[in-house]
Amino acid sequence: MTFSWAASLEVCWESPLTARFGWFPEMSSRSFSLQPFPEAGLVSSLKFAGEISRVSNRLAIHYELFGHLTEVVIPMPVDMPARKNALWEETCFEFFIAVKDSSQYWEFNLSPAGHWNVFRFAAYRKGMQEDMAIGSLPLRVRRQSITLSLSLEINLDRVLHRDQALEVGISAVIKQCDGMMSYWSLSHPGPQADFHRRDGFLIEL
Repeated sequence: MTFSWAASLEVCWESPLTARFGWFPEMSSRSFSLQPFPEAGLVSSLKFAGEISRVSNRLAIHYELFGHLTEVVIPMPVDMPARKNALWEETCFEFFIAVKDSSQYWEFNLSPAGHWNVFRFAAYRKGMQEDMAIGSLPLRVRRQSITLSLSLEINLDRVLHRDQALEVGISAVIKQCDGMMSYWSLSHPGPQADFHRRDGFLIEL
């Protein structure tokens, strides 16, 4: 895992797969922005954007959180990142992948500290278990004065076939310094913030 803590006002990023491997004709790539669930006490200065790409079964995702980060509780990087539970109780970036026309799906939790976890579900919030087929998630985290970025590249061969179409949901939990939690997603189709809702998996790869 790579950490960088820099004092810079520049907000600049590009697709991790494109930057590292170049563009491929079979690459599927989508930019995204996350919207906060409307609730009182939200830090209105924050913005969330990013990009997700897939080439065969290699998936790359890049998040950018920017704004007044002094109002956000950001876990400090650790020397030895590990699989951990309940990362969503602090600031945590997440994404969900599901095979199209299948009830099964996976939840990925990514902490700015470097900790991570992957859970497999048989159906909506049912049969939750850690997916031990994925043994590590190498995160790259960079903090600048007004920007926190997190990137991940992962090979999904151990859990998915390469020709399976994916539906993806992207989300985040932000813990504010005043103790408030805000919940960000591609959309919020229900009356409560619920990242597991399949109608919130808006990206197809």
